[in-house]
Amino acid sequence: MIAASSTLTEVAYEVCTALGRAGFTAVLTGGSAATFYAPEAYLSDDLDFVLALRGTNGESALRQLGYERRGDFYLHASSRFLLEFPPGPLAVGDELVRTWSTHRHRGKVLHVLTPTDSCRDRLASFLFWNDFRGLEQALHVYRAQRRKVDLGSINAWCTRERQPDKFELFEHRLRARSRGRKGR
Repeated sequence: MIAASSTLTEVAYEVCTALGRAGFTAVLTGGSAATFYAPEAYLSDDLDFVLALRGTNGESALRQLGYERRGDFYLHASSRFLLEFPPGPLAVGDELVRTWSTHRHRGKVLHVLTPTDSCRDRLASFLFWNDFRGLEQALHVYRAQRRKVDLGSINAWCTRERQPDKFELFEHRLRARSRGRKGR
């Protein structure tokens, strides 16, 4: 049940589970995926889901949760979190995302970008639009999930996107932060 006190993660589990029951596979992406992985560092105001597999009654499933469609997004009377469904396919830059993480909690399910793809997704705004907030979000996700993030994969992706210098800045910021912690 979604309430005014529901966190972004709680809402994400409810929505993903309801859509799953309606035959959809919805994958949490964007800033909301970054919030899932690093909630103390970044809080998104909306939840972005890309539909990887489509069912038939998604609108009905969302209405049963209390959401109403308003243009391109969905509002809930008790929750401050909007739902958005950017058009697919699920991708980071020009690369299709074919796998994601699946989390289960108290009978609910949540599909979300992997920590590596969440870093790449947040870095994409830095690579393509020089958005330093995206760089900071990627750093937060990495720090919160460092054991699950493949830096080599991110480096290779940045090189394929012809942005190796921006990966170097990302890596430099990671090292600078690590050195600062060791000196304490």
